[in-house]
Amino acid sequence: MSENIFNELLQLAAESGASDIHIKSRKMAVMRIDGELREVEMDAITSEEIGSFVEKSLPPGFLDRWHEDGQIDFSHAVSGVGRFRVNAFRQRGTYSVVFRLVSSEIPSFSALNLVSPTLKRIPQAKDGIALVCGATGSGKSSTLAAILNEVNTTSGKHVVTLEDPIEYNFEDKKSYFNQREVGIDTPSFAEGLRAALRQDPDVILIGEMRDRNTFETALSAAETGHFVLSTLHSLDVRQAIMRLFEFFPVDEQDRMRRQIAQSLRAIICQRLIPALEGGGRLPALEILMCDSLSRSVIAEGAFEKITGLLDNEENGSQSFNKDLQRLIQEGLISKADGLKNSPNPKALEMNLKGIKLSGGRILG
Repeated sequence: MSENIFNELLQLAAESGASDIHIKSRKMAVMRIDGELREVEMDAITSEEIGSFVEKSLPPGFLDRWHEDGQIDFSHAVSGVGRFRVNAFRQRGTYSVVFRLVSSEIPSFSALNLVSPTLKRIPQAKDGIALVCGATGSGKSSTLAAILNEVNTTSGKHVVTLEDPIEYNFEDKKSYFNQREVGIDTPSFAEGLRAALRQDPDVILIGEMRDRNTFETALSAAETGHFVLSTLHSLDVRQAIMRLFEFFPVDEQDRMRRQIAQSLRAIICQRLIPALEGGGRLPALEILMCDSLSRSVIAEGAFEKITGLLDNEENGSQSFNKDLQRLIQEGLISKADGLKNSPNPKALEMNLKGIKLSGGRILG
């Protein structure tokens, strides 16, 4: 099978509205469309064919890493179709590859159906750390791109991105972008971040917080007047905050709580919910905007109080249930899907009936 067959599959995926394409040895390809996996009617693909495609598509200098590590991230472009983020890997002695379509257009908040006015405040931050969180495939990269798009169209900033691989290609508007790809332009996130601090940045995007070194350097950047954006795999705000402390041994966590509390500006967690009309999925957001109260809670390690902070609508915070309630009441998603994706379905049921929990009491 030639590279053309892979490119034809990717073209079919783009035309079908697929977000991801899975190709596994001795199997037909599978596409993820509106969150569901669908098999493509075609001949099975061999491990040798996948391996040949990967080796021909890898950027210069990546081949040794592919052979040594058995896994590799890179980007692949198909003329007239678009760019794809690629992860190739070995499994049970054979090769598999997963593609994710990256839109050629930089998304805006409105294009992504991100309607919370709070989001417009995040790109205005002058320092600190803002995290976009969620499960794999929840749209974290697109939301980050929308935040950077807002920076690019509203303010004159120097933006340095560190990505693995680069997904969206930004054109300079009001801001000035330098985009660096891990493995090509810099050896690692940590080394690229250390170098970025000497490049006079205003905003630094780190594709993912993967290890302690990267996070500690990000904290240092945030404390010295830089605004840092990154992603984290977590299902909600409380879990995201607790995950940050997993970078450090227990005996260092007391020391780090105040430092992390002072540096956090916002945490956004999102989930994609099937839309009622027109297909596709809509984002539901949980947002914590950090103020003096939330910083105090984090510094004290009182993580059980974090969920309660999300009821502070005055500072722009909101819970998943609040956003799910809006989506249901506006007829954008079904009640069943809202309840299915709610962290507290019983509370959401009561909210939909006009009953609200406050301080453990039920209010009508």
